[in-house]
Amino acid sequence: MILVFGGTTEGRKAVEVLEESGSTYYYSTRTEEQEVALHHGVRLHGALDQQAMIAFCREHGVQLLVDAAHPFARQLHETVAAVAKVLRVPAIRYERIFPERDNRLTWIDDYTQVPTDIHSLLATTGVQSIAKLRPLETKGIKVYYRILPRKSSIRLAKEQGATDEQLLYYEDSSIIDINADAILLKESGLTGGFQEKVDAAKARGMRIIVLKRLATPTVFHSVNGPHGLRRMVERLLPAFYPLHSGLTTGTCATAAAVGATLRLLRNETPAEVPVILPDGETIPVPVIYGDGYVSVFKEAGDDPDVTNGLEIRANVIPSATFTIEGGVGVGRFTLPGFDYPPGEPAINKGPRQMICHNLEPLTMNHEPLTVTISVPDGEEIARRTFNPRLGIEGGISIIGVSGIVKPFSEEAFIQSIRKCMEVAKASGSDRVVINSGAKSERFVKTYYPTLPSQAFVEYGNYIGETLKMAHELQFPNVTLGLMLGKAVKLAAGNLDTHSKKTVMDKAFIATMLEEAGCPIDLTNLTLARELWQQIPADFLQAFAGTIISHCYQHCMPLLPDSSLTILLMDDEGKIYQKT
Repeated sequence: MILVFGGTTEGRKAVEVLEESGSTYYYSTRTEEQEVALHHGVRLHGALDQQAMIAFCREHGVQLLVDAAHPFARQLHETVAAVAKVLRVPAIRYERIFPERDNRLTWIDDYTQVPTDIHSLLATTGVQSIAKLRPLETKGIKVYYRILPRKSSIRLAKEQGATDEQLLYYEDSSIIDINADAILLKESGLTGGFQEKVDAAKARGMRIIVLKRLATPTVFHSVNGPHGLRRMVERLLPAFYPLHSGLTTGTCATAAAVGATLRLLRNETPAEVPVILPDGETIPVPVIYGDGYVSVFKEAGDDPDVTNGLEIRANVIPSATFTIEGGVGVGRFTLPGFDYPPGEPAINKGPRQMICHNLEPLTMNHEPLTVTISVPDGEEIARRTFNPRLGIEGGISIIGVSGIVKPFSEEAFIQSIRKCMEVAKASGSDRVVINSGAKSERFVKTYYPTLPSQAFVEYGNYIGETLKMAHELQFPNVTLGLMLGKAVKLAAGNLDTHSKKTVMDKAFIATMLEEAGCPIDLTNLTLARELWQQIPADFLQAFAGTIISHCYQHCMPLLPDSSLTILLMDDEGKIYQKT
């Protein structure tokens, strides 16, 4: 059993991660004000002191604590840490992502260090800090307090001596609508709007004073994102998830490159290196140091991946320009239609960006490097993949959009979709938006910016199964987001678009092109997404409309009582609808 302390954005994200397991857990907040959709979680309200927390954990068999509360909730952090020590259970601290500290700002450790050589101050540090800042007023400093527009907050502010003139209320926290010499902020991280407040204060020429975040007690295992949380839970409480996640080849290659760079430039050889994933969070990855290279062994979790256990190496040397090369066992593109032209190593755009992003802070003097990724057994393993059919020769591809592989077995994956659909229903949204993965979800979220995050569900390849679930759960509105590769398969009547079960039908694509009035030569077509470049711009809408019509024909029988919207997206995120 897991007990989570939330009430924050991180608490909400923790809920999303734990809901994927289908296992029961407890979610505790101090008040009832946060709205969060729980399907498998049990909601708790009210503060717990150390003794009450110990008693609850013992009574309910809690084996893991997760502290996802606000970074400045000192008392709670200390209480959770103490309980973890007493009960000898592991504890995870779900941290926010914090920008690197800017030395041009004034950093302080507590409120007594606020500089007094100012005439006026805007304090955004919360209603609880008013009493601690009142002494500044006795020194002639005019202090304004920005607080939440809650009755309880206003009452507490006035009890501490704040006047109506001094109180300002949050509407948009990034907007500063008062003239003051300085602003006092908490180091609240990206999700706390810290950078937006800093930028707004700089625009007004204000002096920026920042109260440093609290140090994390050493008892905690720290994570700063959803992937890291899931992997830490899998490690500390393996039975909580029926199937475990793994790492992409892109993450493995990045970790190896980080290890090789640390050894080259700093003479450091840590057993684990930090890897920043595309979503900005950081996870630790074990590395092994060889003669002239650093290795990572691919961990696929419970995903039935032929690359599981494969050794991925990185060699890093100084050079004239920064370059990423493919060595032995890394395939090369031989056909157009990929992120890079024929002849380039099959290291996709996402992993290349990950490598660059992770190595940049290690090369503070901007030393140019050549990074060579190799996979000793890659050529043999590639024969068991679809690479030869796609025109990738000589080895495997280095791929991965999110950096993490979620477990993939048909039954388990469909069940995980069902759980996500049930959570979407429980969120109260009258629309569910189903999409194929991280990339398409990013695009459709911009189309529906007001929907809760639970309303977006990944179907992977199981379009038909997911639509049936939408019907069973009685969603009145369903949106199906499609990238072109899956769209042409669905248009041909394939409700399961997995490459093991169906391939792109060129003849049917040619038929749809004729319907759209745009017949073109498909002889050299390798991937469906190449069509975005091959079809003249004037015919793209007609072709998209034709595909959507065929997809609609196969999907609507599964949704007799729902309104279905189909969105077709290109690789840059442009969205097409049937006109």
